[in-house]
Amino acid sequence: MSIIKLLSLSLIVLLSACGASQPPPYQKDRTPEDRDQYSGAEGLNQQQKDQTYLMDKELSDKCTAAKIDLAITEADNNASEIKKQNDLISSTCI
Repeated sequence: MSIIKLLSLSLIVLLSACGASQPPPYQKDRTPEDRDQYSGAEGLNQQQKDQTYLMDKELSDKCTAAKIDLAITEADNNASEIKKQNDLISSTCI
């Protein structure tokens, strides 16, 4: 291999390794609802945290909605709906 080829190859490898910037592990400036890019081990860890947060938030929102609906059905004195809402509260409110 000629010296020019060897130097060229070394220079390419050096520039590739040094010049390449790694993407951030996740979009720290966004809320978990708005993040859509994760990379590396830190990004994977954050993605799992975000998914857990989003599932917990969805469950909490369902619980809150069921409690509001229960109050409305109690005001209407609708026994069958009251039972449905109580069942929903039992399954969503922890």
